[in-house]
Amino acid sequence: MTTIGEVAARYADVAVRNIGTEFPHATQQVVRRPDAPSRPRDLHPAFHGAYDWHSCVHMHWLAVRLLSDVPGEVDAERIRGTLDRTLTARAIEAEATYLRSFPAFERPYGWAWAVALAVACERCPDPAARPWSAALRPLTDTIEELVLGWLDRAVAPVRHGVHTNTAFALALLHESGTALGRDRLVAAIGERAADWFGDDRDYPADWEPSGQDFLSPALCEADLMRRVLPAGRFPGWLTGFLPGLEDGGPRALFTPAQVNDASDGHQAHLYGLNLSRAWQFRLLTAALPAADPRVEPLRESAERHLAASLPHVTGKGFVSDHWLATYAFLALTA
Repeated sequence: MTTIGEVAARYADVAVRNIGTEFPHATQQVVRRPDAPSRPRDLHPAFHGAYDWHSCVHMHWLAVRLLSDVPGEVDAERIRGTLDRTLTARAIEAEATYLRSFPAFERPYGWAWAVALAVACERCPDPAARPWSAALRPLTDTIEELVLGWLDRAVAPVRHGVHTNTAFALALLHESGTALGRDRLVAAIGERAADWFGDDRDYPADWEPSGQDFLSPALCEADLMRRVLPAGRFPGWLTGFLPGLEDGGPRALFTPAQVNDASDGHQAHLYGLNLSRAWQFRLLTAALPAADPRVEPLRESAERHLAASLPHVTGKGFVSDHWLATYAFLALTA
């Protein structure tokens, strides 16, 4: 089985190169006047690389996690030098100001990854991460307030398998908020998760995946509830939500997705779907009692999904290289 140490140098190289690649760039900017700045670096002094804001954020996360977890397998000086240039107090304050000015920007996916990055820097044992962590605090403060306001006003979750999936973002934010002691954030997420997902039953996972999913709505919801429910209640909730897991069903959920055209950025999302499923299958396995009959089918499916996409994490072109390694890291280290 592949370990993170075996791929760390390659993934670190991809992360650093992506962080420094300003173009091509998909700008999600709301243009309010004809003379508004448009260059990515001007709009986002910290997160202007890797094709889009959220991918740049989680490429930073990947670089920090590799520096933390396997420092001997990566070019640590190169990572430090790259992040010293982007994670500055001035650049991060500009990012926070942008989010306050455009409060729907990157909601909720980019928000969740930005707070996850703050946790990664907070926990990183390398001394170079201390100023990065300090610089990120105003951005975390801003995102916490944005999330609380959004959850207070939202009328329903988004359940599809791409960036605006609500359960995925709430799961990451719950984990990060817990790590950072953001009690208001954690409590609000727990309340909303219970309201939106607590009574869900018989999820139609045979309808997955859509043709451009990189997340499984079923597994994102299950992973969120794994985090917010008391440990003793989660196995029973999962039985009602996804019945038949012990028999390897629904079949569509246990079958890795196939990519026919890796140059199609939307279809290439399916590589990421296999990796995110592998990650979440492993998390669910760990949340169940060892003797639970669902454990082995979930574990075996995680291995199948990993095998289907790990060979394609790098080398398939920028449409894949700018983001896939993050999800490979999650799957390999779950």
